[in-house]
Amino acid sequence: MGREAEARLLRRRLDAVGDGPVVTGLVGEPGAGKTALVAAAADVARSRGFAVLTARGSAAEASLPFAALHQLLRPLLPKVDQLSSRQRGALLACFGMGEADDVNPLFVSLATLELLVEHAVSAPVLVCLDDLDRMDRPSVDALGFVARRLRGERVVVVCTSRSPGTELGDRSTDEWTVLQGLDADASTELLHSRSTRLSPALEQRVVRESGGNPLALLEFATALEAGRQAWTDLDDDLPMTARLEAAFAVRAGELDHAGRAVVDVAAVDDGSILRDVLAAATILHGAAVDAEAAAPAQVLGLLVVSGDHCRIASPLVGSALRQTMSAARRRQAHAALAEVLVADRDRAMWHRAAAVDGRDEQVAADLERAAADARRRGAVATAAGWLERAAALSLDPAARTSRLLGSAELAFELGRFEQVEQIKARVAGAELDVRDRSRLAWLEGAFHDGSSSEPSEVSRLVGLARRATTDGDVDLALQLLFGAARRVWWRDPGDGVRAEIVDAVRNVPVPAQDPRILAAMALAESFDLSPIVIDQLRQWPPDAGGSPDLAGLLGIAAFCVGEFERADTFLTLAIQELRAQGRLSLLAEALAIRSWTEVNLGIFEPARSAEEAVRLGDETGQAVWAATARIAVAVADGVSGRWVPRHVLLAEAEHTAVRTPNASSSLLAGVQQARGMAELGADRPEQAFGELQRIFVPDDPAFQRVQQLWAVGYLADAAVRTGRRDEARELLEVPVRLAGATPASGYAIALEYADAVLADDASAEAAFADALAGAARSYPWHRARLQLAHGSWLRRQRRVVESRDPLRAARGTFAALGAATWAARADHELRAAGELGWQPVTSPREDLSAQEAQIAELAAQGLSNREIGQRLFVSHRTVGSHLYRIFPKLGITSRNQLAGALARRG
Repeated sequence: MGREAEARLLRRRLDAVGDGPVVTGLVGEPGAGKTALVAAAADVARSRGFAVLTARGSAAEASLPFAALHQLLRPLLPKVDQLSSRQRGALLACFGMGEADDVNPLFVSLATLELLVEHAVSAPVLVCLDDLDRMDRPSVDALGFVARRLRGERVVVVCTSRSPGTELGDRSTDEWTVLQGLDADASTELLHSRSTRLSPALEQRVVRESGGNPLALLEFATALEAGRQAWTDLDDDLPMTARLEAAFAVRAGELDHAGRAVVDVAAVDDGSILRDVLAAATILHGAAVDAEAAAPAQVLGLLVVSGDHCRIASPLVGSALRQTMSAARRRQAHAALAEVLVADRDRAMWHRAAAVDGRDEQVAADLERAAADARRRGAVATAAGWLERAAALSLDPAARTSRLLGSAELAFELGRFEQVEQIKARVAGAELDVRDRSRLAWLEGAFHDGSSSEPSEVSRLVGLARRATTDGDVDLALQLLFGAARRVWWRDPGDGVRAEIVDAVRNVPVPAQDPRILAAMALAESFDLSPIVIDQLRQWPPDAGGSPDLAGLLGIAAFCVGEFERADTFLTLAIQELRAQGRLSLLAEALAIRSWTEVNLGIFEPARSAEEAVRLGDETGQAVWAATARIAVAVADGVSGRWVPRHVLLAEAEHTAVRTPNASSSLLAGVQQARGMAELGADRPEQAFGELQRIFVPDDPAFQRVQQLWAVGYLADAAVRTGRRDEARELLEVPVRLAGATPASGYAIALEYADAVLADDASAEAAFADALAGAARSYPWHRARLQLAHGSWLRRQRRVVESRDPLRAARGTFAALGAATWAARADHELRAAGELGWQPVTSPREDLSAQEAQIAELAAQGLSNREIGQRLFVSHRTVGSHLYRIFPKLGITSRNQLAGALARRG
């Protein structure tokens, strides 16, 4: 009563199942009516034939990995045999119902998605998540992953939270409503529905004092009717929560010792099995406690008993009970529960830790082992929390800081920047040994590939790496040097610092072809060391020994020295394996880097890498990699004709650059290249030159030492068409000198193109011939650009007939690549050369979204819907829905027509 608008909203969500926001959240203070609204929605859903699945967060279970997820999925567990073996094993292991050496949280999330979507085939599903902000982190992470993939499925998620900042999915999936207090009329109506014994004066005071909080209305009225008026003595300025807690505390004082033992135990282990609560209460009370002892607490509205389970009536009741317990009493309750729950390792360990007064090294060591076990079971967030608790219990300061750093490293793995920063602040003033100083230094630059590229900061990392080398800790030394070298890539700290890094790398006693060595050297000195790096890369087989980590490092090394085709090969292998292993953070990074190998190779199909990298980068909290991929998508849009001058993706990338100054030069250089390429394609060379020029000016924020080589050809193109040959030659002196005699094919393509288009008329013919026979000959995009430039030059030399062949070839290649703007440019030149009649054609695949194109390509290769779903981290039914929409777009009716439709243009 009094929440009709919110109730109607929830009913509309049920009406629109499969359409609109996936998650509807209710935010409000305790007692605002959130749980009642969700319960009412569940009743409506059941009456409409929905399957209703519920989970409730609690303070006691917030540290127990996957506790909330187990509540939710318990009714569906008989169906786990329908899952793939990997998903089934991960899900059962995370619930402690199976064994696994190392549980990947991704497969737990995918298993959850599959169970929900499969269950929704027979009946729509309502998922009710009460007190989301009190649920354990691994469960929330898994459910967030699922929520982002439920659009279009017959699943509705309703959740509640006290915190306005709570989010389950993301802005595209969530819609949150704040529950305001009831107005005076609604408050009075609610009061009359439950109580008629109050005088008008008391009724008005209850309405006034409750502030529109439904629980407060009812509890204050109950207190007055029962003669409990302690709440009236409270200061009017006291928060509503405190007043309610005081009312519940007065009630708890009416219990006898046995009854109080029951509610005290339940308050520190909310949501427990009744027999466990009674057993622990017996230990706490010192005498036998049975179910009858719990009856008075039920009558007083403090405890809810349902069959074999019991729980505290509301979070506020639990809070009131805990506040009235002494610290010693709380520790005794925890100790009793630890004794009773000895068979449940996680819960027993949590209660043992909570029962400690002061520090206890034995419990701290046990917590550290429990954290390692939780990590193996995929509960990384739980492991991080337990390491923090272990640190708090540690007697030895060195062990304390080591455990805190371990927690921070796990928080980094989860993408939790604020948590890492908090732990770093706590550790900063402590005395650290050399290894922990190095770990802290690595954490300083863990997010956004380094918090600072100041020369002194990079040199400090190098110094720590040298010390680690001296101490024989090779892995740590290379980790630190890789971090230092990455900072060089994002923003150059100068020749001296780069030389320091290279010298330190060479002193690490590992083979020269070690991928970690090659990646660090390539990042630090992309030009001078490129011959050495490329020679070592050639020693590696294309499969990189079957390791995705090695393949990823080799791909980074090849990318940095301009060997883009080799980089694409290694990164593709890394992506395949990282995808299979479900390592989403590294997958997002590999996809983002590969998206730029594709840009440099002239492959502009965003479905292959960039758009997926954007999604995963956002999802895993890797803002820089998401921004890197956004720029690649914008490049593809510019080439294909989908360009708009104020491209939203570039604006988002620039915003990331402002927030992460260490990565700013690389991101801004990418933004300028994207704009310059788009302006060239749109036949606006003046604007193109202005955009591209910034990448080559050392004091411009968009200057990037290596990326200027990527833009050399485009700058030269814009310069020729705006009469700026001399200015371009001057700007290109530095990158040409830097490239030197590098054997990298990527740089050779750019430099040979620039030589040809900037040549004077006397030498241009030979320069174009050399370029067409050079590094670009195997790459359609680069060859077509040369043909366009050559044909344009021939036409300007009045060799009109000769100009038509290269222009025609360029136009055909651009059209085949989907480079609509560049095909139009070539056609414009052909028309000026007297050839008319060409009409551009489009491919049906251009109507597909990036994800639809990915699904279509995989289906054309013969993969089943379930296999595609596992590869793209969506449900197999989502794949089926996409294919249902894809077929009419491609003008086909069956799966076996996909390959032909995708290859067809026009």
